[in-house]
Amino acid sequence: MRKINHIKSLLILLLFFTTQVGRIEAQQDPLYTQYMFNTLAFNPAYAGSRGMTSIMALSRHQWVGFEGAPSTQTLTGHMPLGKSIGLGLSIIHDQLSPASQTGFYVDYAYRIKISEKSKLSFGLKGGFNHFQLDVTQLLQASPNDPSLSNIGSTSKYLPNFGFGLYLYSNRYFLGISAPKLLENKLVNGDVQILGQSGSEIRHYFLTGGYVFNISEEVKFKPTILARLTQAAPVSLDANINFLFKEKLWVGAMYRMSDSFGGILQYQITEQLKVGYAYDMINNELRNYNNGTHEIMISYELNFTNEKVQNPRYF
Repeated sequence: MRKINHIKSLLILLLFFTTQVGRIEAQQDPLYTQYMFNTLAFNPAYAGSRGMTSIMALSRHQWVGFEGAPSTQTLTGHMPLGKSIGLGLSIIHDQLSPASQTGFYVDYAYRIKISEKSKLSFGLKGGFNHFQLDVTQLLQASPNDPSLSNIGSTSKYLPNFGFGLYLYSNRYFLGISAPKLLENKLVNGDVQILGQSGSEIRHYFLTGGYVFNISEEVKFKPTILARLTQAAPVSLDANINFLFKEKLWVGAMYRMSDSFGGILQYQITEQLKVGYAYDMINNELRNYNNGTHEIMISYELNFTNEKVQNPRYF
């Protein structure tokens, strides 16, 4: 049993110094398989675009069964204010072994009509991240590692802001955003965490999708999400989803050179929707975990007397 626990500890260390350093230096922002229904988390221009008050909660548990694996919880809410303004709130908690961050952000969007069916939204995001690093967890697994002696535990509030653009109609969407523009330093006194990689790195997100009618009861929606950072190759998610009778979404996803999986969502009522996604990595770590599970629930409220004229598919 001690040998198994020691192996797990070494794997946690390996995971931290490969994946976590990559996330601190290259891809810090959490991943989502159901990103097309969680757009506000990374694009403030999405706020108010659904035409009613929308609340969404998502919990993602990555590499289940692997001790110290990443997990992410997201709570977002947004609403239109008049015909042109949207307001939103995003709370995101991301945990990976000894490091965690919790973000609180307010979103503002302004929409203009550019054609009979299309609108363009401009968004701003402002708030802060609370970053924490508990090095004692690493020292317990590897107390004699000299590379850990210069790293201290820390807790730091990091203010930030971002922007986004979102072009959409009831059939397509195209968005670009950078939710955190400031590259804050993560410091503990005068010691920089993890050497030169101890800073927030700017991320850019590009999303797009279209809804095709296959028949009166079946719709087809392909979507993509590209993530760009300075210190990492482009990450690309490609998804295909089928909608049956305006109730059931069934889909598949592929994350380039990383993972693949499936998506199920069901519209229980006009207001309530639940979703589940499962993906499996396609590298050596697949032998040490039971895949990634992502659960989503959303609820919408319409406080106006106006009825939504066209259904929204994203």
